[in-house]
Amino acid sequence: MCGIAGLIHRGNTSKVGFELQGMLQALKHRGEDSTGYALYGKTDGQNFIMRFKVGENVGEGSTSVMEDVSVYDERKKVVDNYLKELGAKIVKEERILPYSLRYEIQYDKDLMEFSQRIESVPGVEILSMGKSLEVIKDLGNAEAVCQRYSLDKVEGTHAIGHARMATESGVDIKSAHPFWGYPFSDVSVVHNGQLTNYWNNRRVLENKGMRFMSECDSELIAVYLAEKMRNGATLEEGMKESLTGLDGVFTYFVATKDSLGMAKDTMAAKPLVLYESDDLVAMGSEEIAIRSILPQEIDTYDPFDGMVKVWQI
Repeated sequence: MCGIAGLIHRGNTSKVGFELQGMLQALKHRGEDSTGYALYGKTDGQNFIMRFKVGENVGEGSTSVMEDVSVYDERKKVVDNYLKELGAKIVKEERILPYSLRYEIQYDKDLMEFSQRIESVPGVEILSMGKSLEVIKDLGNAEAVCQRYSLDKVEGTHAIGHARMATESGVDIKSAHPFWGYPFSDVSVVHNGQLTNYWNNRRVLENKGMRFMSECDSELIAVYLAEKMRNGATLEEGMKESLTGLDGVFTYFVATKDSLGMAKDTMAAKPLVLYESDDLVAMGSEEIAIRSILPQEIDTYDPFDGMVKVWQI
């Protein structure tokens, strides 16, 4: 029942945070448990941007807010010490919320080792790592999350997002989409559907050294694609293999630093509507998402079963 949306501007930039917020808010009837944004912004491409959390959201009325903030502070100190040991330099540091941080860092070594070290700290999860990608996800609907993180001012070339109704896993940040394509920089995935071979595939991938941070079946897609690319496949090749490697009904979007792709399973049970022009590609679970940014008369179409498409900036 979840809703997914994505857009890519081909040859220019726009306020993608604002646009994606409108698309996801139009889909809020498909799920308001959590909302996530993967935004590809304007950067100089020199440093990595690491979005990470040191805990979960503290709900209103909690009697342990100060205790939790103290725990968050301790976890942050451990992360900072590990960054120094890894040879990473913090260029800019922002604490967006007590549990949510954004670091700009200089780092030129293996991302797998880096991520494993940082995430060895209990309660710490890297949401994204990239030179243009930033994943922001939290509890609540699209408008609430957008306001909480001031995403409406973010400019960039493309973005994907997810409005979630929790069905297979808990209502928490770690189960929210998008999922980062660990250990690759600038890769993110959102998904609508259900995977029936989740546990079998997860065990196989974990035995190959891949990491899972949740029990959400959608995370499998990001890890599956990451493992394929780790072994030399292109993004499109990995997506095409997923049509037979993943069982169930699914439509998913995947984004990289310069592209946006979609895949639809061979049963085509999950809805998707597409709009394409020379300058813009927009897609969502329902046409109402596209209409939120293109209210004029436009032509859209429904992708056929087993379809994989990739667009470049």
